[in-house]
Amino acid sequence: MSLTVVKIGGSLCGSARLDRLLEQLAGETKAPLVLVAGGGPFADAVRQVQAAMPFDDVLAHRLALDAMTHLAEILATRHPRLTAVGDRAGVTAALRQGKLPIWHPAELRAGHPDITESWEVTSDSLAAWLAAELGADRLVLLKSIDAPADSTPAALAAADVVDAHFPRYAARFAGSIMVAGPSSDDSLAALFSIPCEAS
Repeated sequence: MSLTVVKIGGSLCGSARLDRLLEQLAGETKAPLVLVAGGGPFADAVRQVQAAMPFDDVLAHRLALDAMTHLAEILATRHPRLTAVGDRAGVTAALRQGKLPIWHPAELRAGHPDITESWEVTSDSLAAWLAAELGADRLVLLKSIDAPADSTPAALAAADVVDAHFPRYAARFAGSIMVAGPSSDDSLAALFSIPCEAS
């Protein structure tokens, strides 16, 4: 079974584009997908509280994981096929039921040896980690900006399109990686019906 992990950028929160994308993914796409929600405004709130009441980045990272969980729960209310799941077993069960799982990182909340607990590891890196763990064929990062189609993970990190640790997690992933900005929206549903080749 070909599987695609789709990370939804937190910057899309509250936009009409997000609603259109969710309808495409949940209502029109039949290919097996796993969504990963960014932290969005909840992660921004963690940054603000940390600035006002300083605490270490380990705690900030774990609160940012909670932010991803909250956004996943909210997105799961946007379409009946969507369901929030907190571990890989939940992903598998949801796919078997014909649901579209939105993974949130509850399984990482207590720490994980593969994950650096820092602001430099964002939901982009976590989506790449999950894609490798699930043996996915493709990772698609839905962003609010377009990126050159041939950009390497290192180039994306240098341009601040993804976080600084993303190239390390991308190197563990054997499938293809695509950044999908607004110009890709019309072709997104068709993309998932096309077999992908590892990059």
